[in-house]
Amino acid sequence: MTPTTTRIPLLATLAVAAALTACSRNNDEDLTAGQRLDGAVADAKREANETKRDAQQAMNDAEMKSSRAADRTAEVTTDMAITAKVNAALAVDDKLKATQINVDTREGQVTLTGQAPDPQSRERAATLASAVDGVKQVNNQLIVNRNS
Repeated sequence: MTPTTTRIPLLATLAVAAALTACSRNNDEDLTAGQRLDGAVADAKREANETKRDAQQAMNDAEMKSSRAADRTAEVTTDMAITAKVNAALAVDDKLKATQINVDTREGQVTLTGQAPDPQSRERAATLASAVDGVKQVNNQLIVNRNS
């Protein structure tokens, strides 16, 4: 049971109690029983409307949080797909497939780290990464292996 669903019966009970208390006040002695009942009903309606607004706001907040979580999940999934596609593109290249290149993607920005056998392969890795759908930017941090 959520806090909102437990709060609604509690508030309704409090509204009825407040209405009954209003009926028994000494300064209401001049009012007829019907007038006091009408006042109690009006108070109960007001409390019910406030409770309804609170419940609606809580539901709107929950929907917004859920939407944000879904957006973040989609973003992470997209980043994972980009990383996989960049790794696949690098694995197909004859000079790059034998190298250890780490690919990290955050919000469509790909970072390449590790070693490249030569400057041309370093640039080729960046070109291959930038050609993948969804890549917004490539941060090429590959170091050319001087021992090759």
